[in-house]
Formats: sequence, C-alpha cells, structure tokens
Amino acid sequence: MDPPVRIIIAKIGLDGHDRGAKLIVRNLRDAGMEVIYTGLWKTPLATVHAALQEDVDVLGISLLSAAHMTIMPEVVRLCREKGIAELPVIVGGIIPDEDKEPLRAAGVAGVFNPGTPMDTIIGTIRDLAQQRQAAERDDQSPTDIRSPAGLSRALSKVARNGIASLGAIPTADSAAIRIGVTGPPGVGKSTFIGRMARALRDKGRRVAVIAVDPSSPITGGSVLGDRLRMMSSEPDDGLFIRSFSTAGHAGGLTPYCDDSAKLLIAAGYDVVVFETVGAGQNDTEVRHIADEVLLLLMPGAGDSVQFVKAGIVEIATGFVVHKSDLPGSDTTMRELRDALDDQRPIWAVSSLRGEGLEPLCEWIDQHL
Repeated sequence: MDPPVRIIIAKIGLDGHDRGAKLIVRNLRDAGMEVIYTGLWKTPLATVHAALQEDVDVLGISLLSAAHMTIMPEVVRLCREKGIAELPVIVGGIIPDEDKEPLRAAGVAGVFNPGTPMDTIIGTIRDLAQQRQAAERDDQSPTDIRSPAGLSRALSKVARNGIASLGAIPTADSAAIRIGVTGPPGVGKSTFIGRMARALRDKGRRVAVIAVDPSSPITGGSVLGDRLRMMSSEPDDGLFIRSFSTAGHAGGLTPYCDDSAKLLIAAGYDVVVFETVGAGQNDTEVRHIADEVLLLLMPGAGDSVQFVKAGIVEIATGFVVHKSDLPGSDTTMRELRDALDDQRPIWAVSSLRGEGLEPLCEWIDQHL
C-alpha cells in the first residue's frame, strides 16, 4: 500500500489573503493527503527549505499577486540548487492562459486557474506523487544523513519501514537530549517550541523538532500546521523541523518517533524536541522516548486538586505556565507549586513577549 501523499501548500510574497489556500488544504486533507500548510508571506527560499525538510511528494504554491512568472522559475531553480530537482512543483492562482506554457517550460508541473475543478487538482497531485514515490522506491543509492536532503529522505524511509531499513547509521559525535513538549490543545506548544528552539540556536545548539498532528479517523488525511508557527523567513540549517501525522496511533505521538530521534541525533542534532498532539490526562506515551518532559499549562488551567491527579502531571519533569502575559498567571504558578511535593522546576514563559525562556534554556543546556 502506498503511503499517504505529502504536499506543502505555501503562500509566497505579500499576498495577505489565504482563504482560498485554506479551502484547498481542507479538500486535500479530506482526500486523504497529509498537508503541510506554511502560512502567509513566505519567501521562495523558506518554502523550498520547508519542502526539503518535510520530504514532500509535491510542492504547491498559491499566488494571487500576478508575480507567478517571477516567483515560480525561482522556486524551480532553488529546488535544483538544494538537491531536490525531482520534486514536482505546482501553482494555482490568477494565471492567464497565455502564461501556462511558459510556466511549464520553466519546469512547473501543474498550473491551475480559479475555475479548475477540485477533482482535477486532486487527480494531478496524486499522479505526480505516485510518480515520485515510485522513483524513490527504485532508488537504491546510499543515504547520506549528513546532508539535509539525505536526512529528510532517511526519515521518510524510517517512517515507512523502520530504522533497520537504512542499515548502519553513524554514531553521534556528541551528547544529545530528547525533550517532550506536551499539553492541552490551544496552550501554544508550537509557538513555544519555535521560540525555545531559536533561543537554543543562539547558544549554538543544533535543534530538531518532531511535530505530531492528528490524522482524520474518517479519511486518514491530516493538516500538519505546526511548522507555520516555527519556521522563519530566513532558513537555518541548524534547526530541522519534521511534521508527522499520528496515522491513527493513540498516545499523542507516531509509532516511529523514537527511531526518527535516533536518526536526528546521529545526524548531529544536540536537542530533539517531540511535540505531541493536544494531550489529555492519559496521553503519556512521550515519557517512554524523552529524557525530559515539559508540560505546558495556561493561566487558569486548573487548581491544586487538578494538578495532583494521576496521568500527564505525573510524567512531567518540568512545567511551563505558558502565555504568562495573561491574567491569572501568578495564581496558576502558586497553585502548581502548592500541589507539587517535589523539586520539579516551573517556569513562567510568554512566547508573545519573548519572556522567561532564558532560565529554561539554561536548564536544558546544563543537561548537555
């Protein structure tokens, strides 16, 4: 059985309207695809960098700014430069018919107008993805995990067939730490991880993030939206972000998170962060693969009785009261301290204001 189609949908340039792109994202998810949405105002370089790390089958660009004849050849050029020239690139938007052939001549694999039927778009994406997946299966060349493209392809192989399919992998050059970040939906895990990762990068640490989002129990598709809150307009080779769906797996993770972390550590990343799906009290699987587990809470998230219940609070080795700029932060901090009868650390962090990250990053740094 072929793996789900993986596709990035990106908005490049200054076009501030993404209603159409989000509609496409939902339709592709409902067609059973894994869709990484990177959000608004992305650059061609950041978009290609994301496509490389995610090892997508198709790169889709949404353009409404009439800049397609400038942007799309640049995207194709960057794909060649980054070692993913075989990646099919498609574009949709306000594109005159007379520009379709020049775009195809420039290497664009699919061009869609606003009136193109969704079935046609889905069918084209599936055909392009199947061709690329078949080429990947036929490729028996050794995988170099020290290159970004090689590491990305290796992660895909691990997800499909396990780490044993890669044969021997190199030993890590230095110590590393695995950190699980968990918490309820809406607590801001992705934004927090993005801020924390950049703070650790400022300390010279190489950081990898394994971000997990739920898959649909109906279609098997998923929207992998964590990356859009972590990536910046300036790509950083020292920050590797890979999005996975749960693929129906319970517990907040995917079955191949552990093997993926081993691969990232072997590739030279000092800190590997697991972002679980929005977790409930029983979603504790992350404790089995992480050295440390940070539980994110929001001001007003509970009282002292809630904090002593068994489950996810038990597995946390540290607590982050996130969005600490909101009212009630001090009360939550106090009730959490009163409920815990141990020395587990608690930090108040505001990702919005960039406050409270330094002591947390020092704690992580000391583990290394």
